[in-house]
Amino acid sequence: MNQKILIKNALAVVSCDSKDTVYDHVDILISEKKILEISPNINCPDALKIDATGKFIYPGLVSTHHHFFQTFVRNLVTIDYPSMSVVEWLDKIYPIFEKIDSDVIYYSALTAMADSVKHGCTTVFDHQYCYTTHTKLEAIDRQMDAAEKIGIRFHAGRGSNTLPRSEGSTIPNGMLETTETFINDTRRLIKNYHDVTPFSMRQIVIAPCQPVNCYEDTFVESIKLAKETGVRLHTHLGEGENSIMMERHNLRTMDWCERIGFLGENTWLAHCWELTDDEYKHLGDIGTGISHCPAPAVLGGHPILDMKRLEKYNVLLSLGSDGSATNDCAHSLDSLRIAYLMQCYHSKERGCVSAYDLLKIATINGAKTLGRSDIGSLEVGKAADLFMIDTETLEMTGTLHDPRNLLARVAVMGNVWLTMINGKVVYQNNQLTNVDEKRLAAEGETVCNKVLREQCEAFQNLY
Repeated sequence: MNQKILIKNALAVVSCDSKDTVYDHVDILISEKKILEISPNINCPDALKIDATGKFIYPGLVSTHHHFFQTFVRNLVTIDYPSMSVVEWLDKIYPIFEKIDSDVIYYSALTAMADSVKHGCTTVFDHQYCYTTHTKLEAIDRQMDAAEKIGIRFHAGRGSNTLPRSEGSTIPNGMLETTETFINDTRRLIKNYHDVTPFSMRQIVIAPCQPVNCYEDTFVESIKLAKETGVRLHTHLGEGENSIMMERHNLRTMDWCERIGFLGENTWLAHCWELTDDEYKHLGDIGTGISHCPAPAVLGGHPILDMKRLEKYNVLLSLGSDGSATNDCAHSLDSLRIAYLMQCYHSKERGCVSAYDLLKIATINGAKTLGRSDIGSLEVGKAADLFMIDTETLEMTGTLHDPRNLLARVAVMGNVWLTMINGKVVYQNNQLTNVDEKRLAAEGETVCNKVLREQCEAFQNLY
């Protein structure tokens, strides 16, 4: 018999539903992974009770762009992203990525997933395009193992790079694949892991890395596989590569993607700060989403997305963190705060999106971007994906007037009090509930030392 869970005495529940409902002084009853009821004074004697006195409850954050494998190059000043263009940075960083093996994939995923759930993220998409002679083809299999251990809802993007440096890419030979290898392995992953049932914990996305580092047939075959399987598509676009694409194809990147049929409602794109006004309008017209990653945009000095304008054009906008190589603090609460400050600076004269608008972008919009209708808001029948913050602390005094706008405005960026995914508590009171965190952290440091710090000259310069 399934154990029901009753969350009692929540100070406020911010639902992010279509009516923007905020419930005051309510309980939440949960059973079979989903929410059964949100109302005051629920009586369920046989339920396991969680006391939420003094807690604000929010829908779990949904991150739509990350690169877990980069987690072990955080705080690496020898590859300083703010001092380079994106293409220059890629040229410097890829020789480091070429060293990555299967164990780095596993422990970096554990690290990034732990960071995510500790900061309220319950669903995360990772763009895994680092396939080396050392990772072999088991990278996403290792990530799936990590996700199951942490208990996070995981959408895995099977990426690839196929164009060699000799033909203009930034990819070293040890990170190259053939299109055939990429498609065959993606098909295997879809068969083994892609679960489209309600409340599923894992799905696959077909995600060739970016047009400048792939042959055209890599994208064409990705489109064919997506049509065959119904799996979604993702790639990087509009982050400084347009001049290269014009030289190669006499087309801007988005026009190139349009020509081969890569864009549409089944696709979302990362970054897109280099797009024109007409291109943004077109994305809104065809239903292609954008994952906005604010931290790398700020660090790289790139243009700030005009969210008010994108909203006007009906562009589906979600929030990502990007990988740790371009965002050393890669979790969603930090991205939420940075995105809000960026918009305030950029849009002051014509009106800024609110902090609550950003919360919806990071929750319900993220769910829509991933094609999920069962997550993203706290409503009866939806998954019990949520996080709580403790308001009964001195630093929160005087901030409780408006639970909806609190997170980004007040800079709530530390660890949350509790994170629940599919009705299971995965983090509470500064403790991951499913794993021995200290043991995994020690094992991960050993792997980082062995594979990267001892083998990579860029790391040796620091130690």
